[in-house]
Order: sequence, then structure tokens, then C-alpha cells
Amino acid sequence: MNYLNRWVPGNTVRLLENGEEFFPRVFEVIRSAEREVIVETFILFEDKVGVQLHAAMREAALRGVKVDLMIDGFGSPDLSPEFLEGLTSAGVKVRVFDPGSRVFGQRLNIFRRMHRKMVVVDGSTAFVGGINYSADHLEDFGPKGKQDYAVELHGPIVADIHRFVLHAIAVGGKGPSWFRRRLKAAQQDSVAPVGEAEVKLVTRDNRRHTNDIERQYRAAIRSARHRIVIANAYFFPGYRLIKEMRRAARRGVDVRLILQGEPDMPIVKVAASMLYHHLVHAGVHIHEYCARPLHGKVAVVDNDWSTVGSSNLDPLSLSLNLEANVIIRDRGFNQVLSERLDHLIRHQCKQIDTDDLSEWSAWRLVRSFFIFHLLRWYPSWVGWLPRHAPKLKPLAAPEPRGSGATQTDAAA
Repeated sequence: MNYLNRWVPGNTVRLLENGEEFFPRVFEVIRSAEREVIVETFILFEDKVGVQLHAAMREAALRGVKVDLMIDGFGSPDLSPEFLEGLTSAGVKVRVFDPGSRVFGQRLNIFRRMHRKMVVVDGSTAFVGGINYSADHLEDFGPKGKQDYAVELHGPIVADIHRFVLHAIAVGGKGPSWFRRRLKAAQQDSVAPVGEAEVKLVTRDNRRHTNDIERQYRAAIRSARHRIVIANAYFFPGYRLIKEMRRAARRGVDVRLILQGEPDMPIVKVAASMLYHHLVHAGVHIHEYCARPLHGKVAVVDNDWSTVGSSNLDPLSLSLNLEANVIIRDRGFNQVLSERLDHLIRHQCKQIDTDDLSEWSAWRLVRSFFIFHLLRWYPSWVGWLPRHAPKLKPLAAPEPRGSGATQTDAAA
């Protein structure tokens, strides 16, 4: 896939912060689609956001648009037969990535998930980011409403993103001939340059692109001269990434991390806080975002490098899950994202300083030793975790519940 990891000039990139900006724009573009809609998401819930996405895709399919929806079997396990039938009966192709049966009510297919969040419409507009289709990405959800980011893209990079999502469907079972036909049809409409931003699509999988996103982070941090700001929800990166952050801070770069102060899962904060001593004493500034759970996966370096996507900086995202980020070289976009992150730091974060760190003790020295080696070697040992070949399962129109079908049947 030579369309990955290459700089593509001539694009425009628009930042979309939280569901309030993201959902209305995505639904508007889907409703205006003329030929094709492809949606990939980790989580789709049957709440007010999921119902709006359902309506937009159904309307598009009923007027003859090809609509493909890929959801993850672990992230989206509880969609009702009625919800799915409303899509499939209209012609929407619904595919489940690696569906798994429950054992005593528990989902066991927790490794190597399809964690991407991508949309491509008519081969001309793409969305990439970390926002799922669920109401907990809206502020009116309450204290647990998530802080997150996505981007809307136009220009030649959309052709690369389009090719990638078509290939993902083909690998899942449609086959190379289907891929070639859809790609040939898509290439009849060339995507002309529309802006100044250079963009590359960077993905992570368990075959050929196992550490591409982490390598992009490390290269950017290594080249930084003035400033690095990383906002990441689930932060427990590997040894090499930690080392690059510490080195950057020690050579005078202003390195700032925005991490969860009000996490959706308490273990997230516990894991990240284990690294605070190593980072703060090297000169890294840590800011805990305390307004609500942080779900973003974004970063800026100096004045022109930025990234937005689905990849956290933890073992799941860096070593197991299927992820997608865009890397952006554009001063205008960098400035917009930098200003949004600076606003969080100034108004909604608590900075961690040396007084907030617990004192060193024999137990902390022992724990630090094990954390150090865990970070150093986990890219190797996670390879021993289940390495099955996840596949896409197409869903036929399920029977409604009244005829005896169950929710588990529909999602299996």
C-alpha cells in the first residue's frame, strides 16, 4: 500500500472539536452524498447520536448512494435487530469487524480491535479522528461527556484515504476484483489541489505497519526545536517514546503533556501517574485535564507539524489495535490546534509539579525498575497475545425481535 506514509500536498484541513462540531458536519455531508459513503467506527451506540447517523445513512442509501458501514465487534456489540434492519433493508452494507460470541455474558475478543474512526464521502471529503458515534461525546451528556477532536479533509489526500478504506473492506472478504472495480470507479473523479496543507495518512496494523504511528511521533519529537504539546487520553507509551520526550526537554524544548485528570477509567490515571517522576524530573510539563474525561489523540510540534487520529499512546493502540492518524504540515492548522490546546492548559488543567509527586522510597525504586523494563520490552511481549486473523462479517437484514431473533444473534 504505497499510498500510506507519503506526503500529499494541496489539501485543506479543518479542526472539529467535540461532538458539537463533528456530528452535525458529518451528518450534513452524508446527507449531501451523491454516489458513496463509507463509515468506519469503533463504537456506534443506539442513542441520540447513533439514531442520527442511522437516519443519515438510511436516507442516502434509499436514494441510491452506495453506503458501507464497518463497526467493531467489541466496541459496538449491542445494536438491536430493529436498528440494523433499518439500515440493511435500505441497502446499507453493514460489516462487523471480528464479531465474537459472549461467554457467560462477557466479551472476550478484546485484543487487536478495529479502533479507527474514518468517513469518506464521494471520494472528495474525508473525516479522521478519535470521535465515536455516541452521545458521550456531547457536552450535554454531563460530567462524563468526552473532550475529543477530528478533522475534515479536502484535496488529494482524500484519494489516499478513500483507497485505504476500500482496501480494508476488500481484505475483509470482498476480494481484489471488487476492490479494483470500486477503485477504478473512484479514480474517474480526480481530486484536485484545494489548499496548502501537506498531509500523510499513517496507519497501524498487525502485519506490515506495526509501528508506523509511533515512529512518526518519535521522529517529530526528535526534530523538535521549540515546542511539543501532546494531548492523549490513554498514556502509557513505550520506552523509546519516553526517552525521546525526556531528551527533547533536556535540550530545551518546551514539552507539555495533557493527560486525563478525570478519567473515564481510573486505571488510566494510575498507569500514567507511574511515569510522572521520570518525565517531570527531566523537565516535561504535565497538565491533567480536569473538566471532563479526555478522549483526544492529538499533538503539535513547533509551528507546522500536527497529528489528529484514533491512536492513543498506550500498548493497545501502539502494539495491538488497528489505528489511523493523519499527519499535517501546515502553519495555519498548527496554530488553530495549538490555540485550542493552550486554552485547555490555561483554563481547565492542573499542572503537576515536583511538590505533587510522592517521595522516593524503596517501593518506588522497585516499582520504577519494573516499569522501566515493562516499557522497554512490551512491544515484544505483546506479540505473544492472540494473533488471530480478524475478518469482516457482513450482516444480512435481521429479523425483528418479535420473530425470535436476539440482540446477540444480530451482532454475532
